[in-house]
Amino acid sequence: MEETWATLGVDLHVEPTGATGVRKGLTDALREAVRSGRLAPGMRLPSSRSLAADLGIARNTVADAYADLVAEGWLTARQGSGTRVAERTVVQPAPETAPRRREQGRPTYDLVPGSPDLASFPRAAWLKAARRALTAAPHDALGYSDPRGRPELRTALAGYLSRARGVRADPDRIVICSGFADGLTLLSAVLRQRGLRSIAVESYGLDVHWNLLHRSGLRTTPLPFDERGTRAGDMTGERAVLLTPAHQFPMGVPLHPDRRAAVVDWARRTGGLILEDDYDGEFRYDRQPVGALQGLDPDQVVYFGTASKALAPGLRLGWLVLPPSLAADVTSLKDGGGWSTGALDQLTLAEFITSGAYDRHVRATRLRYRRRRDALVAALATRAPAVRVTGISAGLHAVLQLPPGTEQSAVHTAAWQGLAVYGLTRFRHPDATTDRLDALVVGYGTPADHAWSGALDALCRALAVFSPEPRAHITPKSTK
Repeated sequence: MEETWATLGVDLHVEPTGATGVRKGLTDALREAVRSGRLAPGMRLPSSRSLAADLGIARNTVADAYADLVAEGWLTARQGSGTRVAERTVVQPAPETAPRRREQGRPTYDLVPGSPDLASFPRAAWLKAARRALTAAPHDALGYSDPRGRPELRTALAGYLSRARGVRADPDRIVICSGFADGLTLLSAVLRQRGLRSIAVESYGLDVHWNLLHRSGLRTTPLPFDERGTRAGDMTGERAVLLTPAHQFPMGVPLHPDRRAAVVDWARRTGGLILEDDYDGEFRYDRQPVGALQGLDPDQVVYFGTASKALAPGLRLGWLVLPPSLAADVTSLKDGGGWSTGALDQLTLAEFITSGAYDRHVRATRLRYRRRRDALVAALATRAPAVRVTGISAGLHAVLQLPPGTEQSAVHTAAWQGLAVYGLTRFRHPDATTDRLDALVVGYGTPADHAWSGALDALCRALAVFSPEPRAHITPKSTK
């Protein structure tokens, strides 16, 4: 084989100046690369033969240029070690004259909802699944594949969702995406093409999702909310509704059975569409999780799921289970728009599910989060009894109801204790008519195990001010 830059040594980008001869041009270019720091001290340079083949010049020219720079002290050459950039004192840049703006201190503990304990990600089990998946992967898995996603993952998900969440899923109607927001953007584009102009949403939710819908050209109309959940069954002017029926975010209540039936009846009667966000459906602690709404009528419900809460949001893996009426259009748009998800991660998740590792991980984390929630409830009952934990025993967050008018004060007090925590007002739709509540939304699933006890203690200190110690009863002295 002919020896070229592609087959010899390491790559080095250098452009000799040709005005003063090849040797001098190469020497000047290398000297400047060292002087500017682009070639760091100790870096090994290509052999003279390799660099000569790279530049298309004579090997002696490169050897002579190296020798010149060794003599000047820019390079060193030792037998068996090759030619390297000489160690030298690096001139530090002059200090800035303008003072830097002081960065705000980072909180000691993160109790912002929306993330699992990332330190508990099952690295060893995931790596094992990745090795198996890559070993067994067909060659075409590394190419351009079905826009719906890898068939291995769609098949694994169909079985898991049917078994664990009561979803009626056909692999042909599952579309893999890069998380809930990606799936919602994709579906919103299809609905907008079909003439949809607005969508009903819950009074409390994530502004990220509302803003995403707005950018897609859809108005959002908040629905009334009470202790039985969102009142979605009596809609009149809407053709679609976005719900979190198993565990409303952030209020933490399931949609009442009567209202589940009512919203499905609305969809059947009007041809409406229900978008079901099942973001943490596996995490119910006091009983078996409520089944997915999609199981009541797969023709009227789009089911959204992700690996973000059970595993990690950084995986960027989510899925839609689509009604037959939407499957073709969503697939076509995904195919034409370059909406893709990494095939190797899909294959790894498929192996992770089919091997049983996913179920084992969910069971382990379910126990961990249940203990955290139980500890939170017990600690507040003792140290801040005026603060009430509301919602069902589920999920990775809890709503702490506060005395009226104290939410902002609680947020600020928590910040003084080194806590990052959100008030409930942050999740209220700007057009909602539901009565305002003062509360904190605490993501007890976010901290790592080693940080949880400290975070809980700091939270109790912050909230204790809202539960003053009872006054001691003083018995009057006897006058006898």
